[in-house]
Amino acid sequence: MEGPGRFAMERCMPPEELVQQNWKRRDLPGFMGRAGPLWTRREGDAWAYAILADEAHLNPAGVVHGGALLTLLDHAISSVAWEACGRLPCLTLQLDTHFIGPVRAGQLAQARAQVVRRTGTLVFMQGDVSVDGRTALAAQALMKVVRTPRGDAP
Repeated sequence: MEGPGRFAMERCMPPEELVQQNWKRRDLPGFMGRAGPLWTRREGDAWAYAILADEAHLNPAGVVHGGALLTLLDHAISSVAWEACGRLPCLTLQLDTHFIGPVRAGQLAQARAQVVRRTGTLVFMQGDVSVDGRTALAAQALMKVVRTPRGDAP
């Protein structure tokens, strides 16, 4: 049995393979830049967001930390809401999550999100994180559209 701090690498998908599958690496500033690197891919009218899990994403039990998966999913949900609201910033008011299965080092954790309903300043969302088609985390979120300094809101 492996102890804390030790992990078994799954088959690691090399970045070149991600590029061949139309994933693009995004080196973002701030917290998301530290949580990644983030990979994105357009899928029809939607976007997918991913992290290639490595040792830096693991908890002491040797699987990807739930906070890392939440960060990825919150970013995906926020980005989809932002686009749906005419690129106005959206804040997460509520994020209800259900952890379903582990993500391991070497695996590509992919997040996707959809708008369920939108009102004047609220966006109801759902999303998930999956690995190889297997759901690891499912969530529902409530987002608030932030008014800009000019007072714009959708």
